[in-house]
Amino acid sequence: MESSREQTIETLLVSVNRLIRTAVQSTGNTTSPAVWRTLGILETDQPLRLGELARASRVSQPTMTRLIGGMLADGLVARSVDPDDSRGQLIEITPAGAEHLTMWRATLTRTVGPLFADLDDDQWDVLHEASALIASRTRTEITA
Repeated sequence: MESSREQTIETLLVSVNRLIRTAVQSTGNTTSPAVWRTLGILETDQPLRLGELARASRVSQPTMTRLIGGMLADGLVARSVDPDDSRGQLIEITPAGAEHLTMWRATLTRTVGPLFADLDDDQWDVLHEASALIASRTRTEITA
């Protein structure tokens, strides 16, 4: 029984990865996946210090520093002084960043929609329940 459950989780992970990769490639968008990942993390877990954001996004702090610099210039994120430690800075998603992320997700949704166009109502119900379950079990974890 355990092996079957492990296989189900593995299939889910591999399939979601392929689905996202297919969708991203189909859009032709050249924005770094790290930008989308960072905006998604900030959408739910903001504000974050740069080091926390780097850990959550699984990149080095220098990489995150460069990434945030570009995102600041594009108006996607804002930086403020950490009220608990004036030496630190907090990064937050801006309304423009949130809108950018929403539009990106809509583009991805339209791109992969045709893959599911032939599902019947029962299959849509299963997919809806599965996506709700996955959403309820996942969130960004910030670890020290």
